[in-house]
Amino acid sequence: MEESRAGSTRPGLSPVLLVLFIDLVGFSIIFPLFPAILDSYQGDPWMEALLEMLRSLSPDIDDARLVTLFGGVLGSLYAILQFLVSPFWGSLSDRIGRRKVLFVTITGNFLAALLWAFSGTFALLVLSRILAGIAAGNISAATAAVADLTPGSARARGMGLVGASFGLGFILGPAIGGALSMIDLSSTADPVSQSMLRTTPFSAAALGVCLLNLINLLWIWKKLPETRPEGLAARPIRFQVSLGSRWGLTVMRTQLANLFYLTAFSSMEFTLAFLVRQRFQWDTRDTALMFVAIGVVLAFVQATGSRTFADKLGEHETALIGLVLVALGLLGIGASSQEWQLWLSLLPMTVGSGMVLPMLSTIVSRSVGPDQQGEVLGVFRSLGSLARAIGPILGAVLYWKYGPSSPYWAATVLLTVPMVLLATGLASKRRIQ
Repeated sequence: MEESRAGSTRPGLSPVLLVLFIDLVGFSIIFPLFPAILDSYQGDPWMEALLEMLRSLSPDIDDARLVTLFGGVLGSLYAILQFLVSPFWGSLSDRIGRRKVLFVTITGNFLAALLWAFSGTFALLVLSRILAGIAAGNISAATAAVADLTPGSARARGMGLVGASFGLGFILGPAIGGALSMIDLSSTADPVSQSMLRTTPFSAAALGVCLLNLINLLWIWKKLPETRPEGLAARPIRFQVSLGSRWGLTVMRTQLANLFYLTAFSSMEFTLAFLVRQRFQWDTRDTALMFVAIGVVLAFVQATGSRTFADKLGEHETALIGLVLVALGLLGIGASSQEWQLWLSLLPMTVGSGMVLPMLSTIVSRSVGPDQQGEVLGVFRSLGSLARAIGPILGAVLYWKYGPSSPYWAATVLLTVPMVLLATGLASKRRIQ
């Protein structure tokens, strides 16, 4: 029954994927800008007080590594809030529908970006990231909508297209961020003496995020119908995160694999912009170009390659191959001393990451019924958010204390945990078959 229902609504997948794509473009605009954004608040009393506190802990650490640590704390704050609220938003979408949750959360993202655009002080920037973290339930709801519209046998295809939307978003987002960073709308007076609400060198980028959120709201209103299957019993709204023991060992192992994988990956993802800036003296445009190249490869692999591997090998096997490729890439990035070595190492890392996440989300999604898609995928995204809270601060601390290569060595070691979990799950699956 699920096959026929989902199959009949499959043409409705395109509007949901466009929602995800626009959302990820807006989300990733900030990626190449993070180091420069933190630099722009040098002299801000809040920023200076916190940096001084860090200097007192390690007087011998240079300021570049101090700012990396500080950025890791700020990035983790956003992800911690996302971790706390994603189960609520996913569960709420099971009860009231995906469309309503998308309206609420994207509106929250618009307000957060608007506050960022006029964050004249570092305290307001932090507040904007807090609001964005609370509103970050749109990805869980949109992913659940994709699960609504794809039958069990095509779930890997649907999640691969979700991953491709991520990849395409990461192509345009950093490129737009790099271009908009060249437009300086900031006031010319002394920033310390100005009011809290004012334009900054990155207001153009923030206003670009506002515009994208408005476009997304208009698109949902005009083109996206409710995808939650009709006739499902109302489920209780859950606020807590569970590893999924009530859904069985397969879900629990996969959720844990997701947690450890994204902890390792986000440690690399966050520190990479700082590494290329310190090691190769790249500016914002160079860093944006790197993220665009990563996004191109990621989108291609997730749209075509991951599904092809899943059809031939299976979801567990594809995820394991992807983890090995990511580990090889991380080792290469950590060891790179020349730009060509960095680019060579980015290739297996990006190809592997394009294979891992779509397969993990497919495994958990196919393990539950249609009335639990929002909840289980909300937990999946929530644990991913927890990982993105731990990863940046872990990577930043290692970068700060032991140097630029250390986050990549540690992430490689950490990847052995999801490898073991998936290998155990694969062995169990083969025994049952």
